[in-house]
Amino acid sequence: MVGTVRSIKENTEALIVASKEIGLEVSADKTKYMVMSQNQNAGRSHSMKTDNSSLEKVEELKYLGTTLTNQNYIHEEIKSRLKSGNPCYHSLQNLFSSSMLSKYLKIYRTIILPVVLYGCETWSLILREEHRLRVFENRVLRRIFGAKRDEVKGEWKKLYNEELNDLYTSPNIVQVIKSRRMRWAGHVAHMGEGRGVYRVLVGKSEGKRPLGRPRPRWEDNIKMDLQEVGFRGMDWIKLAQDRDRWRALVNAVMNPRVP
Repeated sequence: MVGTVRSIKENTEALIVASKEIGLEVSADKTKYMVMSQNQNAGRSHSMKTDNSSLEKVEELKYLGTTLTNQNYIHEEIKSRLKSGNPCYHSLQNLFSSSMLSKYLKIYRTIILPVVLYGCETWSLILREEHRLRVFENRVLRRIFGAKRDEVKGEWKKLYNEELNDLYTSPNIVQVIKSRRMRWAGHVAHMGEGRGVYRVLVGKSEGKRPLGRPRPRWEDNIKMDLQEVGFRGMDWIKLAQDRDRWRALVNAVMNPRVP
């Protein structure tokens, strides 16, 4: 990860030289690069090469299981996680027809949910993404809880979202994301400015933000989560220095029903 085209070319050349010294070779077919910029035309006039082979420039790529895009949009990662969660759900849905309710709620929380929420600690969500995640969760929960019989009409009907909320007493998928993000924020706050993770998540980028309504940043989500539990306008980094207090805030974000 570098800031200029020149730097990435220098790093690529250094990687090729270092690889050859230990008998390895950089494969041009497997090596790709991506330019992340607000400018849609950034990097179009440049090309990357290894020896005599050109590297492919892509608009999105997988890195450590996470989908990254050149515009840094999170919805592609959400789509990818849900796409991974769907096969997991479909492979288990026949089990959910059983009456052993507590067992299959546990299967959802321990098998399906971790697949969908991989890397969620760094997500910066808006209401649209939260809605997509809740739709997925409600679909799984409807399968687990089954239909409800209307005693008056004698018909079976699907449960409404409000009914699911009453039946499923554990934190919903959005609350789990918020609590994990808060927990990760506490780790970041204790890393200090010398760590790269701290600089990436908290640092201020150079230049101006584009015109129009700005996209919410990861730090903005942390501030909104704190606002929901009554800590509006407070410095989250200072709050996180008190580990016991921050742990209580993490629990409050996950369990807003608990007074």
